[in-house]
Amino acid sequence: MTTWWAARAVVDGIVRDSVVLEAADGVLTRVEPDAEMPWHARTLHGAVLPGTVNAHSHAFHRVLRGRTHRGRDSFWSWRDQMYAAASVLDPETYRLLACAVFAEMLQAGYTAVGDFHYLHHAPGGAAYANPNEMSHALAAAAEDAGIRLVLLDTLYLAGGPGVAPDATQVRFSDGAAEAWAERTAALSASGLVTHGLAVHSVRAVPPEAIAVAAQVARDRGVPLHGHVSEQPRENDESLTAYGLTPVEVLRDAGALGSDFTAVHATHLTESDVHALGGSHVCVCATTERDLADGIGPIPALRDAGAALCLGSDSHAVIDPFEESRAIEMDERLGSRRRGTFTGEELLATMTTGGSAALGLPDAGLAVGAPADFIEVDTSAVRLAGHDAANAIDALVYAATASDVRTVVVAGVERVRDGAHASIDTARELDRTIRQVMDS
Repeated sequence: MTTWWAARAVVDGIVRDSVVLEAADGVLTRVEPDAEMPWHARTLHGAVLPGTVNAHSHAFHRVLRGRTHRGRDSFWSWRDQMYAAASVLDPETYRLLACAVFAEMLQAGYTAVGDFHYLHHAPGGAAYANPNEMSHALAAAAEDAGIRLVLLDTLYLAGGPGVAPDATQVRFSDGAAEAWAERTAALSASGLVTHGLAVHSVRAVPPEAIAVAAQVARDRGVPLHGHVSEQPRENDESLTAYGLTPVEVLRDAGALGSDFTAVHATHLTESDVHALGGSHVCVCATTERDLADGIGPIPALRDAGAALCLGSDSHAVIDPFEESRAIEMDERLGSRRRGTFTGEELLATMTTGGSAALGLPDAGLAVGAPADFIEVDTSAVRLAGHDAANAIDALVYAATASDVRTVVVAGVERVRDGAHASIDTARELDRTIRQVMDS
């Protein structure tokens, strides 16, 4: 058993003082506000929050940060650079890179991540001796770093509606939905790693294959994710090929519902918004602005009943506070109104929204919940003078990843004093990114 005493912690959505937290076997066994400090407790002087959840990640995209911003271009030219990076990764380099990226996420305050994984095979498309070798590399990276991973094994079959995959995309493809289902059936949960499924997009997966994926996900009782209407071109191609928007294709294939997460959902019709009302929507605001994707109808989706979560996606930024408040800040720019989302709503996108989308136990400080939480340094310069009576607003709108001091996952301190317990994160990122980009 391990015991912490938090000067302040968010319990049931309310900031409470003097909170004792105890964990055994990775689960919280005691959460007691207004408690005396046990003599053996580790003291957390800042504000303790439930662990934050990164519901959409492509770990290898991290190599592109700071390298793709010169000149005027678009999502599609950025994608060419991303594919170039994807073409050189092998299981060992991917394990090393992903471990460093997961360590960076931990230091930022993420305790769980859903990685949207489609680098399945060797360059050229040949299967490794173990067809799930790349998946195992990601799983090993998560275990080494100490982050919860939901590996969203992604179905990817085409380069566009009716278009064969190109020389890079061929390593993403299993050739048919049935072959993908057979390969993914061999994946199993262990330690910090569980599994879900994904369809890359309506561009990369035809409707009949989406229907197969949706049925497989239901049969296995796992979440299904998919990129949805990130770019207008995606909508145009879907309308040309199928006479339907991507949301309508997903609807007719039986994919939508409480176990489905639409990633981005940026360019939607009014009927699309209503169709997504019973699903999750993952907003990746820092990636969407980096790639000039646009601002999605997030308030309308919320009002229609969609459950919101967030993801760092391409990792142009890895910071759950920035990711969350960007939902409100981008809406302010688009609508010229403030206060569309409350601080409590934004905190939920960082925590419970992501755990629900990934099929994880509820992210919260409660007996029986996973012992996943973070400590934010409220004495840091960004939070100096904050109003304790409105601490959630202060944390959501003022804190950054740099203010995270302690990160606990499954009852183990993975980050202490802002540094990873066993990984020199900056050095490993530098080494592995240069190795990939110089290949």
